[in-house]
Amino acid sequence: MTDTPRTSAPRGSRRPLAVFDLDNTLADTAHRQRFLERRPKDWDGFFAAAPEDPPLAEGVALAVECAKECEVVYLTGRPERCRADTLDWLAEHGLPEGRVHMRRDDDRRPARRTKLETLRRLARSREIRVLVDDDELVCDDAEREGFTVLRARWAAPSTELKVAQEREGRT
Repeated sequence: MTDTPRTSAPRGSRRPLAVFDLDNTLADTAHRQRFLERRPKDWDGFFAAAPEDPPLAEGVALAVECAKECEVVYLTGRPERCRADTLDWLAEHGLPEGRVHMRRDDDRRPARRTKLETLRRLARSREIRVLVDDDELVCDDAEREGFTVLRARWAAPSTELKVAQEREGRT
């Protein structure tokens, strides 16, 4: 996964990290699930529709609240080619500024592997106060490794998205 800062926040900050997933944690992907129900799946359409995602009020409020004590970091399975749209979406919906970690465009490993790899790397130099994610497998693995997890259960679950995250390594 690659990351670049969204801001010029001081790199020396020692505040703990609050790590947030995007899809179905902060952004409601329900309107674009139709692209995953087709055969073959329309990945270009799925990601092109992401800028139209409505924000999930519970997730946004939690990110804003966490930003009072923590540095907010975003950890998504979205591919790097979606960076500009993702940064615009975060700013448009008033989310706290923070580093965004994304999947390399050619990385098809399951989300729980790519996300745990990034969490481990972040934890080498910073305290991770909480991971907020909707993917049960990511949450299970993170808890097994000792991370504090808050399961984002405020969006309707999507079987197609779950398959995409774990079997196809797409988001």
